Amino acid sequence: MTTFDNLLAAVTVTDGQPVHDPATGELVGNTKMSSTDDVDAAVAIASQAQKSWGALSHAERADYLHKAADAVNASAEALAQILAREVGKPLNGPNARFEAGACEAWLRANADFPLEDEVLVDDESGKSVLSYVPIGVVGAIGPWNWPMMISVWQLAPSLRMGNAVILKPSEHTPLSVQALVAVLNQALPEGVLQVVPGEGDIGQAVSEHPDIDKIMFTGSTKTGQAIMRSAAADMKRVTLELGGNDAGIVLEDINVADMAQDIFWGAFINTGQTCAALKRLYVPASIYDELVQALAKIAAETPMGQGVSEENVLGPLQNAAQQKIVADLVEEARKDGATIVTGGNPDDHQTGYFYPATIVSDIDQKNPLVQIEQFGPALPIIKYDDLDQAIEWANELEVGLGSSVWSSDADRAREVANRLIAGTTWINKHGAVDPRVPFGGVKKSGMGLEFGVEGLKQVALPKVTTL
Repeated sequence: MTTFDNLLAAVTVTDGQPVHDPATGELVGNTKMSSTDDVDAAVAIASQAQKSWGALSHAERADYLHKAADAVNASAEALAQILAREVGKPLNGPNARFEAGACEAWLRANADFPLEDEVLVDDESGKSVLSYVPIGVVGAIGPWNWPMMISVWQLAPSLRMGNAVILKPSEHTPLSVQALVAVLNQALPEGVLQVVPGEGDIGQAVSEHPDIDKIMFTGSTKTGQAIMRSAAADMKRVTLELGGNDAGIVLEDINVADMAQDIFWGAFINTGQTCAALKRLYVPASIYDELVQALAKIAAETPMGQGVSEENVLGPLQNAAQQKIVADLVEEARKDGATIVTGGNPDDHQTGYFYPATIVSDIDQKNPLVQIEQFGPALPIIKYDDLDQAIEWANELEVGLGSSVWSSDADRAREVANRLIAGTTWINKHGAVDPRVPFGGVKKSGMGLEFGVEGLKQVALPKVTTL
């Protein structure tokens, strides 16, 4: 087991770039900043290591992933403590300890997914078999909101399929990803997993490197588009999980008291800093006031504060830029006549990038808080009288990552779900990802799938052999 102090010391350098706790402003540690020469060196190491790694059987690589999961389990509390300080997320609730646990779970799931060769034809004409072989070196570029978990979403299937992986973490959360890699490399062969922390130029170097064969990216649509353009030069394969502005549609038959908590956490998980969180909620006029008040009550009563304090389940925004985005959008909604039911008034004297859990009602569909992904703890609730109109509003944006329908009638909920344009539509839940279930966006929310057997296939090359 690695302790927090030992793990932090292992990834902190004396003369690197400082990283501060977004809740307190205190120094967490100093991170190494890679150069493009470091990227070249990492790719060279990865290319060599991949040859022997790719030659292993699925069972042998799965055994390594289980040992890596054991290492995560042994250091889970140390990893969670680093997340609590660097990202700001609380230890409890669906936050830091949850994320560390998810890393272990995703490693084990990817180790155990069956992926057998598929016999396509076997008759007098011959035999054709479809199998999946390693791509080579995968460059994985991750975000700051779930830095460890999303890194595992990228690296676990890539490693399982025989690739070497180079991770480029967000410049906002480099220490947590380096800590994760240090723990994983207690179990993995040397060179198959490396991390190159740095600014955007390092991400660009990874995405453009001629000896990197696939890019996996989670982040903004704008950056994803830039990666696609750079990948076109040498026809790199890409998996892109990009921005979302997920809609939820509530039907009038729900029991508000029974569903309000689940709706709240669908929106406010990780203090709203989740791509597949509920970002805009459409509620029928008949239960609008009741649901608004129920959500406002939960928001006002849910403890927010420093991540390392055991009582908190909501934390700060991770960085100043994101805090400003949320504050500006809520203020614009206020000026346009929307009602700030609770929250919306950050304490200017409070240390850290906190913004109170905010419920906004009486807001128009065209308001920027509805149209633009806020990525923080502010939920706009839009009233509707006509379900067809609500579905049209839900579908009108250029993004389509997730969506949800809330109803006590499963058949009716499915009918509405089938009309929503999104990669995933949940019923009576939101953002409930599962390592067994493929996940990906449509429209400008990305391309490709992650998770499950389909996710394994997308980090491998299809190979048809015909006799």
